Amino acid sequence: MKWQVLLFMSVLSFSPVLGQVSYAIPEEMPKGSFVGNIGQDLGLDVKRLQSGKARVFTRDTTAYIELHREKGVLLIKERIDREALCGPSTPCALHFQILLENPMEFFSVTVEITDINDNPPTFMTNESHFNISESVISGTIFNLDRATDLDVGENGLKTYVLKPADMFSIKINNQGNGRKNAELVLNSPLDREKNEHLSLVLTAIDGGQPQMTGTMQIHVTVLDANDNAPVFTRSVYKASIKENAAVGTVVVTVTATDADYGSNSKISYSISNMLDYTPGMFEINKETGDVILTGKVDYEKSRSFEVHIRAIDHGGLTALCKLLVDVLDINDNRPDIHIMSKSNVISEDAKPNTVVTMINVEDADSAENGKVHCSIDDNNNFILKSTSDKFYSLMTDSELDREKASAYAITVTCSDEGVPSLSSSVTLTLQISDVNDNAPVFERSSYEAYIVENNTPGLSIFTVKARDADWNQNARVSYILEDSSVNGVPVSSYVSVSADSGVIHAGRSFDYEQIKDFHFRVKAQDGGSPPLSSNVTVKIMIQDQNDNPPQVLYPVQTGGSVVGEMVPRLADVGYLVSKVVAVDVDSGQNAWLSYKLQKATDRALFEVGLQNGEIRTIRQVTDKDPVNQKLTVIVEDNGQPSRSATVIVNVAVADSFSEVMSEFTDFKHDKEYNDNLTFYLVLALAVVSFLFITCLVVIISVKIYRWRQSRVLYHSNLPVIPYYPPRYSDTLGGQGTLQHVYNYEVCRTTDSRKSDCKFGRAGSQNVLIMDPSSTGTMQRMQSEKNILDEPDSPLEQKPPNNDWRFTQGQRPGPSGATGGPEVAMGTGPWPQPPTEAEQLQALMAAANVSEATATLGPGTMGLSTRYSPQFTLQHVPDYRQNVYIPGSTATLTSNPQQQQQQATAQQAAQQALPPPQTSAQPEPPKAAQTPASKKKSTKKEKK
Repeated sequence: MKWQVLLFMSVLSFSPVLGQVSYAIPEEMPKGSFVGNIGQDLGLDVKRLQSGKARVFTRDTTAYIELHREKGVLLIKERIDREALCGPSTPCALHFQILLENPMEFFSVTVEITDINDNPPTFMTNESHFNISESVISGTIFNLDRATDLDVGENGLKTYVLKPADMFSIKINNQGNGRKNAELVLNSPLDREKNEHLSLVLTAIDGGQPQMTGTMQIHVTVLDANDNAPVFTRSVYKASIKENAAVGTVVVTVTATDADYGSNSKISYSISNMLDYTPGMFEINKETGDVILTGKVDYEKSRSFEVHIRAIDHGGLTALCKLLVDVLDINDNRPDIHIMSKSNVISEDAKPNTVVTMINVEDADSAENGKVHCSIDDNNNFILKSTSDKFYSLMTDSELDREKASAYAITVTCSDEGVPSLSSSVTLTLQISDVNDNAPVFERSSYEAYIVENNTPGLSIFTVKARDADWNQNARVSYILEDSSVNGVPVSSYVSVSADSGVIHAGRSFDYEQIKDFHFRVKAQDGGSPPLSSNVTVKIMIQDQNDNPPQVLYPVQTGGSVVGEMVPRLADVGYLVSKVVAVDVDSGQNAWLSYKLQKATDRALFEVGLQNGEIRTIRQVTDKDPVNQKLTVIVEDNGQPSRSATVIVNVAVADSFSEVMSEFTDFKHDKEYNDNLTFYLVLALAVVSFLFITCLVVIISVKIYRWRQSRVLYHSNLPVIPYYPPRYSDTLGGQGTLQHVYNYEVCRTTDSRKSDCKFGRAGSQNVLIMDPSSTGTMQRMQSEKNILDEPDSPLEQKPPNNDWRFTQGQRPGPSGATGGPEVAMGTGPWPQPPTEAEQLQALMAAANVSEATATLGPGTMGLSTRYSPQFTLQHVPDYRQNVYIPGSTATLTSNPQQQQQQATAQQAAQQALPPPQTSAQPEPPKAAQTPASKKKSTKKEKK
């Protein structure tokens, strides 16, 4: 079915009504169906509909059309039944207004409801009975109850069909207004002796698509002859009745006569049919023909009625007349006042002539009874203006001041022109908007709530309530959970607060054994601008629940244990066999434990203490008691419902362990358990063997690698220039200042001037024990790792600055040692104990001695120290101090005063010390020691 949309606009000057839109839709459309794009048709954008709070205003109690404000379209809100809404009236339409605020304006909308074929034709009764005399001639007409179809137009009643049609036929009479009456026509004479009873089916068919039908059974009883039918005095009766007429009022009396005699002349009256939607409104006295009012008559609902009255004699002949009843209007309806705007708040800074609200006034009466005039009580701040028929605007007439009046009660009175006049009034309470100057206040200063553990997440725990003394939006309180933590976990994972109601919900299932209580803060914030807030502390107490069964600590249940306890056969009554120890992690009564003996091999031999779990004998043990006693002890807590645990205690009644073993030699072990144990043992042995072989291969590989490294270093011609300072503790009677002996090794090549000099770390590990009688040998007490094995050692430092370069005259050795006064001859010891920096300089000078040419340019040496991990170039003193060269008679001095002091000190030391011995021949360079070579050297030294 096509939808027809009729759109027209009309502009009304000086009126909030800007236009009118009409639509046409079929009835019975589902909810949410599209009606029309009201925003586009009225030229309004979606933003205007949203900002103006556009809505549908209708006086009906049921709103069939709704406005989708976000899309600007009209949708079906409730299913529309045209027959229930308008009855037989056409056209059928819905009238409503689209109301907008800020500024106040409205638009009239008409939605015509078109009919669909959703109702079949129906008869008042499913069966109709006729008594027809056999003397009735062919062509005689009998009136039938017509079928009614609630649909209109093409969907209404179209025709009738009668089956079988051999004795009777149907004659259709069009009475106007789409009504069709059916008459039963006798086609051939009746013969009571052949057919005393006839059954016919009358079918009513409408014109809709698809067609719908209704049926009625017609039962004909053939009687003896009755040749005169009843006749009404008038074919059409007319009457009028006021709408406030009481039930039982006689509207009119109809009369019919029959020319027959006797019983055939007796007439009965009945109502054949009436217009649709008026069933049960009238009834007729069968004997007198009085038409009586049986229902309430309302002029606003039905202004007239049409009733068909039938007269039938005892011979079955009938007559039909029509009754037209007009309803007279009286002034029985007061004006109906409806406030179109739902807002009753206005800002105190509103300008004059600001529309406060729109008022719609209607009177259901007609003519003068329906004319209405409205006014407001004497008020200097507001005026009421008529904008159009039945619509008024309440507007401000002056400036508003909330400090003088925070609210206004405006009474609107409307009266009609009926006699007597009826009036109605409505009072509009108008609030002046306030500012936000009050913070929410909680009902309590703090809250405490209790919740049982193992709760369902989302369970409501407690409700906090705060009130705000402000008004409207400023008094609307929202509840917010402040950020905090409980045991390092955000409190939001524990609880949540409903922003609107303040209901606190559990965010998780609590466990009393993990947390017993916690607290947090809830903030109440109003909806003002800027918002005001206050907070309160809420403490949640977790209550214990019996959710943990007892746990047996002793005896420990193991699969391989057969006998747990032994009881000698000479045990007395009350002998303590064992004790069951159990705990319950719950608290309170939920943790109170009781012990009971559930099963036992011999219940008469043992008992269990109810409170302490002690297993004792209750009689003397005899030789007849079996050796193996199996006790099952149940441990129960005191919770509701209680939880329990069981433990099996094996008791052997014997005097010795051998007796117990002989008793249990026949026990069969689980073959599968032994097979698994053997498998795991073999697997563990294989893994251990593999690890041992792998470690052995790795150790041998490392040994071979280090041995090859030591061989390579041994065959390399790297000079080793040791420096052995004298032990002043021995030569000077233990009064020396150098308490420890240090050793420094320098390995150089012929191209050493192109590389850096490297020293190992951990000087505290290089303590040398010197023999006073020998200066050529020494023993290393602690092994150290050769620095050649660590080319990437982190102790390697960058090259020093240019201050470490020596001039040609300062170089030690044959090329640098000249016979001037700066050279102090002799082989005696140092005048003073050398410092670490002087020893370092000596090593540097010794390295330069190995250079082949005497004309080498100044070189730069990289340094790293073995005697102090904190040593840096900043700690090195002036390199121009004395330089001592082992194996040489020259001491280089750059300062003349220091040279003179050194010469004097050297002469004094030569007199105090014994004569020097001939220096030993230089030994070939030693290869870097590996762990293996160090062990060999240690063995040789021991030998």
